[in-house]
Amino acid sequence: MMSLTEVKLAGIVKKQYFYKLKANIDSLSALVVIQLLGILFSLGGIVSSGSGSNGFFINIKYFSADIVIIFTMIWSLVIAITITTKPYRNYDFSFVTNRFASNISNLCFLFTASAVGGITAMLAGWLLKILNSLFSDYYVYSSDFIFKDFILGIAMTILYIFFISSFGYLIGAFVQVNKLFLLFIPILFGGLLFMEAFIWQGTAVSELLSFYFMESSMPLFLLKIVVTSALLFSASITILNRMEVR
Repeated sequence: MMSLTEVKLAGIVKKQYFYKLKANIDSLSALVVIQLLGILFSLGGIVSSGSGSNGFFINIKYFSADIVIIFTMIWSLVIAITITTKPYRNYDFSFVTNRFASNISNLCFLFTASAVGGITAMLAGWLLKILNSLFSDYYVYSSDFIFKDFILGIAMTILYIFFISSFGYLIGAFVQVNKLFLLFIPILFGGLLFMEAFIWQGTAVSELLSFYFMESSMPLFLLKIVVTSALLFSASITILNRMEVR
């Protein structure tokens, strides 16, 4: 007997996406704690410099949301790994679904989390300025507010956070295939750090980071981030799709 009810992929993904937003509300709440911690570490400034002469001393501190953004990236990495675990995968089978629909809804959730994290992380920079204006003896100066640059900064931050989450999702996929990756990945990471310090003399990793994080051309930045994220997520989906369907 055939069912008269046609189940469409878009409808399944939509239901799972909203379900995951509700089911993972605690992870979004944890973002607040993580970013507050980042703000706390940023209150003393991220860079400081000073000079003096004739009995006068000037101390300059630079404040930005960089530490908050880094903490948010770490949070997105952990969230991406977490949603690939078996308990989270089993939640999907509250619906008529398959691995592909589950993965697509996961990507939608991760992008939403990245958007929330990116927007709040950028706003944290303004909160830092307000806190220092109210509770410190420093004179606080800031560059002119340009709305276009602010929106561009938010967009770039969202993409960077989503980019990091793509690494987390791939790590989670490997771990679900074989638990030995829990040991292999830290060993690989430690080996890369060793080679960077003693063989590559601090050039390989720094060049890789510069390739992604120091790009001045916006079109090239988008190309690098979007293509790399797409490749990482495609690899993750391929791995997870081959796992047993319930």
